[in-house]
Amino acid sequence: MAVIKWNAVYNGDCIEGMRELGAGSVDLAFADPPFNIGYKYDVYHDKLKDKEYWNWSKQWMKEVYRILKPDGTFWLAIGDEYAAELKIIATRKLNFICRSWVIWYYTFGVHCKQKFTRSHTHLFHFVKNANQFTFNDDAIRIPSARQLVYNDKRANPKGRLPDNTWILRPQELERELGSEKDTWLISRVCGTFKEREGWHGCQMPEAILERIITVSSCPNEKVLDPFLGSGTTVVVAKKLGRQFLGFELSKEYWEQCQKRLKEIPENSSF
Repeated sequence: MAVIKWNAVYNGDCIEGMRELGAGSVDLAFADPPFNIGYKYDVYHDKLKDKEYWNWSKQWMKEVYRILKPDGTFWLAIGDEYAAELKIIATRKLNFICRSWVIWYYTFGVHCKQKFTRSHTHLFHFVKNANQFTFNDDAIRIPSARQLVYNDKRANPKGRLPDNTWILRPQELERELGSEKDTWLISRVCGTFKEREGWHGCQMPEAILERIITVSSCPNEKVLDPFLGSGTTVVVAKKLGRQFLGFELSKEYWEQCQKRLKEIPENSSF
């Protein structure tokens, strides 16, 4: 792998790539790794034995911990099958502190055979220091029921923080964060959406990353994604004026991520 520079994306293994970074050099890491459920990636085998998957997860999360600054933040997106195990590895084995366990619920879920439709993802909000980390709460506040319904003068004029269940519905406007509600109203990226790139089956909505990056980092800080996939993290980071870095094992996905980044004008924003 080439010498790692920021504001770039690299084709290669994320563990090897992160080992090239200095300790305590990253402000925010967001990871949406393979869920180990048999998804057909082009180069990655997504059905490892349990212990093998746990050991691999520990390896890459260990590197995330090492490269994060002492006040850094790590967000992890993971499915039902291994959510509990990865939380235990992160907190009991690697010393991350879990600030929130968010449930991202969406309609237009993934159809499953002989069980209920898959319609949610777990989002873990980890930090290294329980008393010192970035959380720009004023940037993500929404009007409270006291303000909207009761016109209560005791209500905080800045609004309130969203709940830890984010409801994502396709009938809402794309990227609408629900200005009159206390939940996130962003759908899973479906085939008919303008945002849909079409070459990656598990595309994360930009609005999810917009809020995570906004609340957990500041302009010009460094945002890392070990599993680029469709490239949403680095795209949103660029739009929000953050430095970005990502790794992707698939050459095809990596090339598409580069193309997607180049399509964003300088000084772009949402």
